[in-house]
Amino acid sequence: MPLIYHNTIVPEGELGLWRITETEDDLAPALDLSAEEEAQLAKMKGHRRIEWLAVRRLVHDMSGRVERMQFVKNEHGKPYLQNHDWHISISHSRTICAAIASPLPVGIDIQQIVPKIERIAHKFMRPEEMDSLQPNTRLLHLHVYWGAKEALYKAYGRRQLDFREHIHITPFAFAKNEGSFTGEVKKGLIHEHYRLRYHLEAEYVLVYGVLEARS
Repeated sequence: MPLIYHNTIVPEGELGLWRITETEDDLAPALDLSAEEEAQLAKMKGHRRIEWLAVRRLVHDMSGRVERMQFVKNEHGKPYLQNHDWHISISHSRTICAAIASPLPVGIDIQQIVPKIERIAHKFMRPEEMDSLQPNTRLLHLHVYWGAKEALYKAYGRRQLDFREHIHITPFAFAKNEGSFTGEVKKGLIHEHYRLRYHLEAEYVLVYGVLEARS
């Protein structure tokens, strides 16, 4: 599992990216899965099983611990580490998996670049966000917006968010390799402010967000 990126992203926080090269037989024995985790894995098929195993190996390696902390889910289905108070978020896209861990609520998304995102843009983009797109960078810019909304959805962690209605990204100018911007989750009395960052490589777009404030 070659390391692509591993760095501190906020005070005490960490971000990791790995390229998945192992087979399921390479990954599973080293994780020492619990009975509950074995049951979760048994419900999966195909490459999803390898992604599921790989991202857990990544988080364990990021932690530097000898004993692996198990992933569990809260009542909303949001993953967290058993017996640990840090927030985590995970994502995978076939050959790449990503994870972020922080004392603050965080969300992360990684995805391969695909033209079909154009077909669903109207479902997640607000008018002011659409207005910020430029023809020569439109496809990549759309992926950053989508990744930002996925990341904030995960950071919010309570489901029932409409990407267009409840997740607002402050329109930003697209930069070629990486950039930063801000976004908000607005639903009822909830108003959360996030700072976001993105990185682009040849085949994928990575976006992550960290909570700045609640008002």
